[in-house]
Amino acid sequence: MDEQALLGLNPNADSDFRQRALAYFEQLKISPDAWQVCAEALAQRTYSDDHVKFFCFQVLEHQVKYKYSELTTVQQQLIRETLISWLQAQMLNPQPEKTFIRNKAAQVFALLFVTEYLTKWPKFFFDILSVVDLNPRGVDLYLRILMAIDSELVDRDVVHTSEEARRNTLIKDTMREQCIPNLVESWYQILQNYQFTNSEVTCQCLEVVGAYVSWIDLSLIANDRFINMLLGHMSIEVLREEACDCLFEVVNKGMDPVDKMKLVESLCQVLQSAGFFSIDQEEDVDFLARFSKLVNGMGQSLIVSWSKLIKNGDIKNAQEALQAIETKVALMLQLLIHEDDDISSNIIGFCYDYLHILKQLTVLSDQQKANVEAIMLAVMKKLTYDEEYNFENEGEDEAMFVEYRKQLKLLLDRLAQVSPELLLASVRRVFSSTLQNWQTTRFMEVEVAIRLLYMLAEALPVSHGAHFSGDVSKASALQDMMRTLVTSGVSSYQHTSVTLEFFETVVRYEKFFTVEPQHIPCVLMAFLDHRGLRHSSAKVRSRTAYLFSRFVKSLNKQMNPFIEDILNRIQDLLELSPPENGHQSLLSSDDQLFIYETAGVLIVNSEYPAERKQALMRNLLTPLMEKFKILLEKLMLAQDEERQASLADCLNHAVGFASRTSKAFSNKQTVKQCGCSEVYLDCLQTFLPALSCPLQKDILRSGVRTFLHRMIICLEEEVLPFIPSASEHMLKDCEAKDLQEFIPLINQITAKFKIQVSPFLQQMFMPLLHAIFEVLLRPAEENDQSAALEKQMLRRSYFAFLQTVTGSGMSEVIANQGAENVERVLVTVIQGAVEYPDPIAQKTCFIILSKLVELWGGKDGPVGFADFVYKHIVPACFLAPLKQTFDLADAQTVLALSECAVTLKTIHLKRGPECVQYLQQEYLPSLQVAPEIIQFCQALQQPDAKVFKNYLKVFFQRAKP
Repeated sequence: MDEQALLGLNPNADSDFRQRALAYFEQLKISPDAWQVCAEALAQRTYSDDHVKFFCFQVLEHQVKYKYSELTTVQQQLIRETLISWLQAQMLNPQPEKTFIRNKAAQVFALLFVTEYLTKWPKFFFDILSVVDLNPRGVDLYLRILMAIDSELVDRDVVHTSEEARRNTLIKDTMREQCIPNLVESWYQILQNYQFTNSEVTCQCLEVVGAYVSWIDLSLIANDRFINMLLGHMSIEVLREEACDCLFEVVNKGMDPVDKMKLVESLCQVLQSAGFFSIDQEEDVDFLARFSKLVNGMGQSLIVSWSKLIKNGDIKNAQEALQAIETKVALMLQLLIHEDDDISSNIIGFCYDYLHILKQLTVLSDQQKANVEAIMLAVMKKLTYDEEYNFENEGEDEAMFVEYRKQLKLLLDRLAQVSPELLLASVRRVFSSTLQNWQTTRFMEVEVAIRLLYMLAEALPVSHGAHFSGDVSKASALQDMMRTLVTSGVSSYQHTSVTLEFFETVVRYEKFFTVEPQHIPCVLMAFLDHRGLRHSSAKVRSRTAYLFSRFVKSLNKQMNPFIEDILNRIQDLLELSPPENGHQSLLSSDDQLFIYETAGVLIVNSEYPAERKQALMRNLLTPLMEKFKILLEKLMLAQDEERQASLADCLNHAVGFASRTSKAFSNKQTVKQCGCSEVYLDCLQTFLPALSCPLQKDILRSGVRTFLHRMIICLEEEVLPFIPSASEHMLKDCEAKDLQEFIPLINQITAKFKIQVSPFLQQMFMPLLHAIFEVLLRPAEENDQSAALEKQMLRRSYFAFLQTVTGSGMSEVIANQGAENVERVLVTVIQGAVEYPDPIAQKTCFIILSKLVELWGGKDGPVGFADFVYKHIVPACFLAPLKQTFDLADAQTVLALSECAVTLKTIHLKRGPECVQYLQQEYLPSLQVAPEIIQFCQALQQPDAKVFKNYLKVFFQRAKP
């Protein structure tokens, strides 16, 4: 072996050596006999370096996985012998191999097993057991091999082909017949031998039992001698977590509902009498987390049994199952309320399913009602933040608590389905008592009280947020709580979690303010002062900016008395902060977008006359325009690239803010009706010069392009005079990405204004196409994935543009480009349909071809187009689907084929019998599909297009080699 290359296997080697080692590995993988060198090195223990041993196993793994069938019988025998002799050597080694080598060896054994067990090596397990016997090193490897085999055969995360899946089923069936009882016996012996002397091996063995129990005969494990041993392990500290998991797998195994019930009940009796149900006596939280998972499994198994028995009409046994479930509820509650969230989280499934049973019962017993209340109190308690939660710097622990809270929310929703009145009353009690004394209550209790009110909105759903009408008792309870929330002064609580929960809840129940509008001013003040947008925490300011915009939008009809006051108070928050002033503004530019949108909503939806709206809008946008002009001049002069980038960012924000104000307009309140057209036209004139700025092109063009998209919607035809010069600038020295983003703008204009923009389109059609072709024809590195993807996306955009032009009734734009250019465009569409394996583009191309045939394919179409149909379009409809890359099992490709069928139908519609004659006598015979010719032509002439589409799919499935 190349000793120099092997040096690169060491993780501390420098990159040149590592590169060389990688290259050597690739070389050995390709070489037909290099694996033999590795096999020999392993069998004879040539190398002591762990990384080299691992490397040798990797080469063998590759051989077994990908090239095994190419080996001779003698070579295959050599691999078997190598592995067995390596295994024998492990029995004698003074030191065991490192874990990563043992795991890799086990993988190679497992790969060889799935390849050979059914044919050449049926005695695989007996051969291995005869080598390892009860030697602890051997047992360790035997158990690792079993786990590797299990993951090859049943691991759901590994994607198997249907062939491999069939093979795996056959292997499992054969193992069940031939060797599983012997394997189970070996496990029993290992457990009995090592349970008190070698906890590592015992835990490994328990893991194997847990893994295999899902697909072997359960009676081999669920019997007295095995279960008693497992229960014994539950009392041994180093084994009990693994024993718990193993019992969980036994309980989870699918079986007859009555048998399952008996199994679970017998387990529970033993566990209870051994004192495992006394949760408060147990201090080991890791064990309790596993135990909680086991109890959850037992509870859910009993519930599944109950459901099956009810379905089968076995009422007597169903009653017994329900009784068994009820007796576990006290234990479930102890685990649910446990201070450790992992323990609590593991039991939520059982809790949720138990509530689902109660929901199905017509009458609840007193005990069941008490259980519901206990679960409710537990959920309320567990929703509470603990002291350690870090609000300013949320890490992994905080993220886990947020996930856990989501699980509790599902429980709360389920509680609401079982007993909505009880939930409402419980929340009201907690909420009222907490808010009465909020000044002296800890933050987490205040937060959870408001949070519960917030959660009621989803737990007790209504349509369109109408919480304050309909059911009187519910509406008045919610109204009381909301009144308390906004009048209690709790918005001043000095903790970010309470402040945020206050604003979230106010916005969620915005309909309350239509019922009691007198509270709007004090809530607006909370939004606008140090409690909200001017809070000391950036996180609170940011979230409040979004919530404020939602609050104003949803209550815009109630806002009229406060508009000017609000606009004055937010004035300083609207300032565009240029990079050089060094002053940190209160809001980020993303947050400011919401404030601009809010200002726009207030102005547009006000009851002011148009002149007043125009004046207010001008006040809002003029500072942006003035700043924009100054900053653009500074950018033109800036030398330093970092400064250029920050100025361009600032310019882009200005355009974005102006853009965002326009979101306030609607069909009822258009820009014209509000008298604001002139203001936005001024903005356009201010922003467009940025397109000719040679610096920071990407960011500036992107911002102005977005603004143009908005103005096309808002200003309608008033925007048209600006489009030609804007387009000209945007087409200058552009890359694939620029074009890709520019084309949707042209598509929007074309689709919206149609014939109005025909002269403009005719004029810029070829310049745009030249720019596209120039980028597509640029050479790129062969394996440059991102360049290839950019070109594919640009091609799609190009075809989408042609589709928009033809689909908007503007085909004359293409027709007027001169015969040579027209042909060039048509050829690119044919190429798109046939040559590029991109079904999305192919579908678009066939849509374009259908449209052109519909428009030009009749007797009075352009000269030469009929010839083009027969020479190019008809062949494209066959050549594309016959390509190997045209995968008829792929959904996008089937859509492309569907459009291909429409194209052929349209040709038949426009050309009539002449088309059928051409197919029958000239084109189809050239494809050598003789028996199909008549059928094809009959299907094409069917009036129902669906019949032809279905036929076409079958036709190509048969025609493909």
